[in-house]
Amino acid sequence: MRPIFRLGLAAALTASAGLVAVMAWPIGQPLQALDIQGDVNRGAYLARASGCIACHTDFAKGRAPLAGGVELDTPFGTLYSPNLTTDPDHGIGDWTVEEFARAVRQGVSPDGEPYYPAFPYPFYANFTDQDIADLWAAWQTVAPVAEPSKEQEMAFPFNQRWGLKLWRAAFLEPPRTDPVPGNDEVWNRGRLLVEGATHCAACHTGRNLAGARNSDTEHFKGSDSLPGGDKAPAIDFETLQMRGWTVDDLAYALRTGVMPDGDVFGGAMGEVVNYGTSFLTDDDRKAMATYLLDVHEGG
Repeated sequence: MRPIFRLGLAAALTASAGLVAVMAWPIGQPLQALDIQGDVNRGAYLARASGCIACHTDFAKGRAPLAGGVELDTPFGTLYSPNLTTDPDHGIGDWTVEEFARAVRQGVSPDGEPYYPAFPYPFYANFTDQDIADLWAAWQTVAPVAEPSKEQEMAFPFNQRWGLKLWRAAFLEPPRTDPVPGNDEVWNRGRLLVEGATHCAACHTGRNLAGARNSDTEHFKGSDSLPGGDKAPAIDFETLQMRGWTVDDLAYALRTGVMPDGDVFGGAMGEVVNYGTSFLTDDDRKAMATYLLDVHEGG
């Protein structure tokens, strides 16, 4: 029995050492100084495009803008969006712009811990330093709200944040926002918005059992497993064209929520329009529609 015992002990020690190594494994890039003057108006516009208002404002319970508390019921447990106001205790009022940049672009907290991928940071990875400075400038105008959001209620083992390091290593992918040669400025602007800030693929792309997007095979093909049991339809260009959508129809729907048949967007998409795309310029909505109805390359 002694050889078996020793073998078991060695395996246990190896596993323990591996666990300790993963828990101590640093993630994200080191903080880089960011000393750029931000534009408040542009930052507010980008925040609207990025869905910050909808995801971090609990309108149903009358909470203040960006005070968090929005519930996301997932197969792994229940998440609550954090308070993003300038309150130093319950919000991000004691953060630096560099910590803000790492959180937005890398999904890493000021303490070096990974955020759950319900936060669509993978889509924001290509935000420029100017984008971050603009967002930061806009955030400084948000009134502090001294109310905590709720604690995350994730089931074991998903409540162990160190496990997200393994998830990131296996599934984290870069955004598809780089311009594609051969397409015009409008198409590439639409690509930048759709694949980046507005993160359409977060809802309209199917996911695997680990909650990662099946981007290679199901990009924009729809999803039946949104938080709370909602569903998102396919918005790939073949489906949109087959259903008779035009650029003008889609741009109008992104402004008003009204579809060509006279019905209106409901659920999560209704919120996307009400608190996000309805605030965009006509040119940006047209760019998004142009891209979605013609994603032949790089999509």
